[in-house]
Amino acid sequence: MADSEAKWYILHTYSGYENKVATDIMKVVENRNLQNLISDVAVPTTKKTVTKDSGKVVEVEEKVYPGYVFVKMVKTDESWQLCRSTRGVTGFVGPEGKPTPLSEEEVRNLEHSAKETTVSFEIGEKVVIRQGVLEGFEGVVKEIDADSNTVVVDVYNMFGEATPTSMEITAIRKQ
Repeated sequence: MADSEAKWYILHTYSGYENKVATDIMKVVENRNLQNLISDVAVPTTKKTVTKDSGKVVEVEEKVYPGYVFVKMVKTDESWQLCRSTRGVTGFVGPEGKPTPLSEEEVRNLEHSAKETTVSFEIGEKVVIRQGVLEGFEGVVKEIDADSNTVVVDVYNMFGEATPTSMEITAIRKQ
């Protein structure tokens, strides 16, 4: 069952247990000195700007793949058992729960999709908000920050007053 090179595998977990599973696996790896078998554990996240009901804008971290943990490991009986027996893990992603490594292309696509955001509008352009508590409201793009994938939109209320609101680029579309 042993491979000589570390590859990425996907563990399925109970919802909400992703970070705990990742932390627990890395603790065991450290305590048992198994860095040669498991070199990395990841829970991909993205930052999202959310406007709360109170109107307060906060930045939250959201899991890109809820219920999944990515493990870079050399597949052996020991590494398989360590991951599989971690509390919160329901199994490996693969046929009949057997670990199936991601191809290099799949790893590249995952990294690329997590980073790529296309800006298809300009400052001063009219947009409609597609999600969140302001869904359906119209506004005008005031600022674009492609590095953090956020925009500031002057959102107009029913009285025609503009309120600058920061949100994720994907939360708006051209009018």
